[in-house]
Amino acid sequence: MTQTTQSQPGIQMSEAALKHVLALREQQGTDLYLRVGVRQGGCSGMSYMMDFEDPQNVTEHDEVYDYDGFKVVCDRKSLLYLYGLMLDYSNALIGGGFQFTNPNATQTCGCGKSFGA
Repeated sequence: MTQTTQSQPGIQMSEAALKHVLALREQQGTDLYLRVGVRQGGCSGMSYMMDFEDPQNVTEHDEVYDYDGFKVVCDRKSLLYLYGLMLDYSNALIGGGFQFTNPNATQTCGCGKSFGA
C-alpha cells in the first residue's frame, strides 16, 4: 500500500476542529484517522461525510494529510470537490458543530452540510 502524505494539505483544519476531532477519537479508544469525503444527496446535490477510519483501510487511492501526527484521509474522487476545504468547529448553541468552507462549491444549503459544484 502506498500512501501520499502532503505537506500542504488539500483539506485544512482549524485548531478548534482538530481539538474536537482529537477528543472524539480519544473516546473511541483507538488510533483512528479521520476520513472526509462527499456522497450524492443532500439539499444541494452533494453532502459532506466524515467518519473515523482504521488505518488499515487506507488505500493507494487515498490522499493522507498529517496534522502533527493526526491523519486526515480523503479519496481522490472526493478530493476533486473538496480541494482547499477548510474544516472548522464551533461550540455555539445555534449553528454550532462542524462547518465546511468549500471554495469549489457553487451553491450551498442553509444547513451547511451539502453543496453543489
